[in-house]
Amino acid sequence: MKKYKIAITGANGQLGSELLEKLQQKYEVIGLTHQDIDVTDADRLTKFFADINPNVVINTAAYHNVPLCEQNPDLAFQVNARGALNLARLCSRFDAVLVHYSTDYVFDGEKKSPYNEDDAVNPLNIYALTKLNGEILIRNYCRRHYILRISGIYGKTPCRAKGGNFITTMLKAAGERDVVKVVTDEILSPTAVSEIAMNTEKLLNQDSYGLFHMTCEGECSWYDFARVIFSELKLTTPLEPCTIDDFPSPVKRPTYSVLENKALKELKLNDMRHWRDVLTEFLQQNYC
Repeated sequence: MKKYKIAITGANGQLGSELLEKLQQKYEVIGLTHQDIDVTDADRLTKFFADINPNVVINTAAYHNVPLCEQNPDLAFQVNARGALNLARLCSRFDAVLVHYSTDYVFDGEKKSPYNEDDAVNPLNIYALTKLNGEILIRNYCRRHYILRISGIYGKTPCRAKGGNFITTMLKAAGERDVVKVVTDEILSPTAVSEIAMNTEKLLNQDSYGLFHMTCEGECSWYDFARVIFSELKLTTPLEPCTIDDFPSPVKRPTYSVLENKALKELKLNDMRHWRDVLTEFLQQNYC
């Protein structure tokens, strides 16, 4: 196991808090919230690097409320692209490894079979476009990087930007509505942040830098995801299937965004379990 001084941005978020909890058991870890550091502030970031001198930076900071990104494209680019560039330049200058999380939304969903790291990207919305720009900038400005695309994440800590996650959304809906309707025609791989934190640590202990997909195995619709939640938590509110046409949105999203962990498998590092097994375990541990 390598010795690292690790800085985690967005350390009070859904993914950042899980990484902080796991990694601080073995490494020296500095957790940074938005109040501590703003990834769009290059001068402040430079002072931080000079003062702390981390040899790994894990960036979970992002502007990822998809509808708000459409309304505020400049802010989305500043955080998701310019912030990534700032970190990439400084990691290169200070000889630090950069770990950066991206999204399944860089794909348009037309393939209808799991996307691997070699497939062509075609983002459909501002959020996805800004995250893809962040990927490109990191690849061009920081040689020692891990870009990790993730999907449908959930964890113990609520998502700060969205006020929760899909599980908490379903619990709230079941308590407030006579019927809960969830779409059957958007397909993904729900992934617990605990699985991501575990595989991130494994990657850090080898030197195969580059782009990786990191999601749980298998695929399901949002409705299938909800059915497991309702079943495990014994929610009695009727759950009904519907389609995206029942919930018109001005924001384009891929209807199929399942990721294949090809690069992890090639390194024999893919320990991501099936989404249903992980979700069932998570619900039993945190809600039952």
